[in-house]
Amino acid sequence: MSKVIADISMSLDGYVTARGVDQEHGLGIGGEAIHAWVLEEPRSPVDEAVLAHSFERTGAVGDGAAAVRHRGRPERLERRRRVRTRPEPVDGTAVLCRHPRTARPRLRLASRFRFVTEGVADAINQARAIAGDKDVVVMGGANVVDQSLAARLVDELRIHLSPLVVGEGTRLFDLVGPTRLVQREVTESPRATHLTYDVVKD
Repeated sequence: MSKVIADISMSLDGYVTARGVDQEHGLGIGGEAIHAWVLEEPRSPVDEAVLAHSFERTGAVGDGAAAVRHRGRPERLERRRRVRTRPEPVDGTAVLCRHPRTARPRLRLASRFRFVTEGVADAINQARAIAGDKDVVVMGGANVVDQSLAARLVDELRIHLSPLVVGEGTRLFDLVGPTRLVQREVTESPRATHLTYDVVKD
């Protein structure tokens, strides 16, 4: 059965980016270290297995416009080709944004994106339609993940916890409020502790 899964990397002190996020530093200054488990080569066999398991079940992605624009920058596309961070293509991406026309011209393969301006629930519903019986993975940024959790739209939360303290940046869970989780799986690698939780919707 299809699930909605929030999947994001986070530093030990709760940040998904470092300080100084701007057009040139989509993950902040030095923020790519938070995502080293997937960006740096060679990956450990554990990290490769975590990625492979996620790709196998992913039918569509829910994303934020800023995160998509950052991943679409030429240098990021080149790095993704080198490290194979995800297969090309996923079936589609629903992008939550305020002004779709400002996001669209900067995106490679723009026909694979649906731009949604009516809120996170609509974005996830459209992603479900794309995914069919596969999973919808909400992957960024922090605000979209937080909105999805706060609206009780997420079935499963995956945190890739980096052994890193960044001190400041974009914090996760600022919008969420009290949420009960059931720990289901913990997998360790040299660059991350991969945590999987069921989200209790009561």
